[in-house]
Amino acid sequence: MRLFLCEKPSQGADIAKVLGASRRGDGCLLGQNVTVTWCIGHLLETAPPEAYDPALKSWSLEHLPIIPQQWKLEVVPRTAKQFKVVKKLLGEASELVIATDADREGELIAREVIEVCGYRGPIQRLWLSALNPASVRKALGELRSGEATYPLYLAALARSRADWLIGMTMSRLFTLVARRSGHDILLTVGRVQTPTLSLVVNRQRAIANFVPKPFWQVEVRLVAHQQAFVAGWVPPADCLDEEGRCIDQSLAEQAARTLSGSPSAVVTSVQVARVREQPPLPFDLATLQEVCNRQFGLGVDETLQIAQSLYETHKATHYPRTESGYLPESMLEEVPAVLDALVKTDPAVAPLVKALDLARRSQAWNDKKLNGPHHGIIPTTEPADISRMSEKERKVYDLIRRRYLAQFMPFHEFDRTTATLEASGLVLKATGKQIVVPGWKTLFAKAVEAPAEGQEAGEDDEAPLDEKRHAGQVLPALVEGMACAIQQAGLKTLTTQPPALYTEGTLLKAMKGIAALVQDPRLKAKLRETTGIGTQATRAAIIHGLIQRGYLAKRKKALEPTASAFALIDAMPPAIKDPGMTAIWEQACEEIEAGRLSLQSFLDKQAAWITQLVRQCAGMTLSIDLPAGPPCPLCGEPMRKRKGPSGFFWGCFAYPDCKGVLAVESGKKRSSGTGKSRKAAGSNPV
Repeated sequence: MRLFLCEKPSQGADIAKVLGASRRGDGCLLGQNVTVTWCIGHLLETAPPEAYDPALKSWSLEHLPIIPQQWKLEVVPRTAKQFKVVKKLLGEASELVIATDADREGELIAREVIEVCGYRGPIQRLWLSALNPASVRKALGELRSGEATYPLYLAALARSRADWLIGMTMSRLFTLVARRSGHDILLTVGRVQTPTLSLVVNRQRAIANFVPKPFWQVEVRLVAHQQAFVAGWVPPADCLDEEGRCIDQSLAEQAARTLSGSPSAVVTSVQVARVREQPPLPFDLATLQEVCNRQFGLGVDETLQIAQSLYETHKATHYPRTESGYLPESMLEEVPAVLDALVKTDPAVAPLVKALDLARRSQAWNDKKLNGPHHGIIPTTEPADISRMSEKERKVYDLIRRRYLAQFMPFHEFDRTTATLEASGLVLKATGKQIVVPGWKTLFAKAVEAPAEGQEAGEDDEAPLDEKRHAGQVLPALVEGMACAIQQAGLKTLTTQPPALYTEGTLLKAMKGIAALVQDPRLKAKLRETTGIGTQATRAAIIHGLIQRGYLAKRKKALEPTASAFALIDAMPPAIKDPGMTAIWEQACEEIEAGRLSLQSFLDKQAAWITQLVRQCAGMTLSIDLPAGPPCPLCGEPMRKRKGPSGFFWGCFAYPDCKGVLAVESGKKRSSGTGKSRKAAGSNPV
């Protein structure tokens, strides 16, 4: 019997339909000598510390670090029934096809089950990028060998075990050190979570410590050919800061007075440059999440769920968890089918499709630039039922299809004009823009699109700061020697602005492009520019987890660290909270996937590093400044926010000697000192 092992029931149903496996069995679908079954996400999970030694159930510095010699997996209780089904079917199978999601995590889900169940027969890999019938049929005709994707499993295993090692040991270590220092709090440490939180804390501190500095601009309104335009005074280099801003107030005031008394300015040079902007690439997941957060206010986790629904439920788009926006050149042959499907899905796009130039080949089609196993997110070759999509799903789907349509539209072209003028010995500069070919930007008239990777820079990319203010104006026809009347000159007093708070979208972008933010020269030299922290599959969940755990708070769209976040980051040594160090470990997982580093070597290095950190940090003391809660109703001592089975509550700092408790929501007394408060407080913060 040939067995297909899928990641979830919906995926199994899509594959079974193409295979003709329509008879329903117990946790599976049956066909002619073929069976399709599924996991329900992870059927197995890494065993907790006490599974290796019962003594590890209690937290003690003596037990650290926790480094298993033989790793154990346990069946997830809520899906134990389905695990039994899969185990039985694996025992009966003569041939296995792994059909889980085509990425590291999908490989891990399947391979862990295969290992635990002891299957030793032949293995093939179904590599799907879309779940519509045509894509499934095509993938069934191009099955890969099991050996080809086995390194993905090793890379995922490395990440999973590294997360466990750091989370289990470091969370216990710093919680115990905090308790010994008189702080009854749980410090949750994560390999990616903690460096991500550090980014937000550091940004918040940069904002808090920011000292605004004044600078001055002189703007001049001129007229030529009865058309008004604005130019800016160009200060001498010796009065500029490193950002090109004038910091000499008296000089700026003198320039404003001089220009106000000048009747005209003479054009001394005019330069016109034609700029051609390529269309933006199809979306990778991080870019889609960032754009949806900026334009629609969608959280990054919400965008991921919508993209997953468009892929799984509606069969409207390709696999979303991709790091690349490029497309394989072989997919050019599918273009007519994709466009036909778009029109059948939504006839309103027919005029747009008719205007496309299908002979045009954008930068997106490039085999050499595909990084990772998946290409950009694009529509599928089969129509979808757009009426079944929610409003948010339609918005995200529309963004995806417009990015695809843009690949067959002309470049956006404009002339950037830079004119230099002279008045009373002072230099002025005016910058203008004249659109020549609207091109692909007509698709995004209501939205500001990010520059496409690899495109020629537009006016906002190349123009100096002092030219960007009026770069969008249309200048009159200026020629050298022309006199332009000065209508007025004004002085502007401005101040430098602090960095912006992170949003979910910009934080995700920072995680993806962490190499640009790493300051340590040693780490920076080792990092590839494409290295990030976390993966497309995990970044949204990490941000969501930081919010859920109370380390980050959402204020409208912005993310702000809580007092607990500052306490945690201040307690961590640089090696744990440094995003650069985490990115190096992420890079090591890529080396494992490429076969250049062994799993055991990676884990040995992780174990040695963690052991060293335990030695260094076990004897430290922590001074944590957390705001106190309301006074305890029993003893008057300050209270701390804690989490119990029913949610957060205020518990007395003197616990267990005092068992006073208050409800967070109402501030009313919840317990008068019965033994129940001990259970609510949770003496073991596992």
